[in-house]
Amino acid sequence: MSTRLTKSKLPEVTLVFWIMKISATTLGETGGDLLAQTLKVGYALSTVILLSIFLVSLVVQLRARRFSPAFYWTVIVSTSTAGTTISDYMDRTLELGYARGTLILISLLVTALVFWKLRFGSISIALVTGFELELMYWTTILCSNTLGTALGDYLSDSSGLGFGGGALLIASLIGVVAVLHFKTDIDKVVLFWAAFVLTRPLGATVGDLFTKPPSKGGLGFGTYGSSAVLLAILIGLVVKSSRSRPDAAPSHAGVDEGLVLDTVGA
Repeated sequence: MSTRLTKSKLPEVTLVFWIMKISATTLGETGGDLLAQTLKVGYALSTVILLSIFLVSLVVQLRARRFSPAFYWTVIVSTSTAGTTISDYMDRTLELGYARGTLILISLLVTALVFWKLRFGSISIALVTGFELELMYWTTILCSNTLGTALGDYLSDSSGLGFGGGALLIASLIGVVAVLHFKTDIDKVVLFWAAFVLTRPLGATVGDLFTKPPSKGGLGFGTYGSSAVLLAILIGLVVKSSRSRPDAAPSHAGVDEGLVLDTVGA
């Protein structure tokens, strides 16, 4: 059973949601690299372009009166692509390095979550209704998705794990979070955000694994092919979700993420 919150413009957190999240964040990595590196636009200009796209997509999402899978996932992808180039600009152009860049972005993410908690009383996404809360939600996601690139690059390049090892480590951590959700009484809101944040470095490491040449430890599919396949997968899932719930806002279980990894989530 679930309580419908008609004002919510966020999707149900189901298994499909997590698949779409990983696809979107992986696309963010390959798409950001395509623009900045493959097309040689550079990190600074790519960041300006992608942040502009993010702002436009965010305005559309915020002005929408009801949940739209297309609008929602467009913002997720735009935060991921912008986050990729922002992080690369910080780590490489500004020469902060992966470790320092990761620490700065962790600080920004924690600050966003603490401010959210103090300002609104709860960081549960089940309560995200109205302009202020939704803007806080997207600000936090931008911080999270930018952090994911820095952390993913740190694990892949600086830790010695490589792209595959980094992806395996992050996937294992997500598995631990899932076990904690089902087997313990740890706060489900905390576990939700832990899983949500971890999907971004997973996307970053998997994206690099797909695109980098074998000489650098990748599979050599390139940014064009990888981005095209991921975009096709995401569009297919968006179309499917739109058809399955064409006239309904997402349903939520109570007021917390009690079923956040189940078939009905917050």
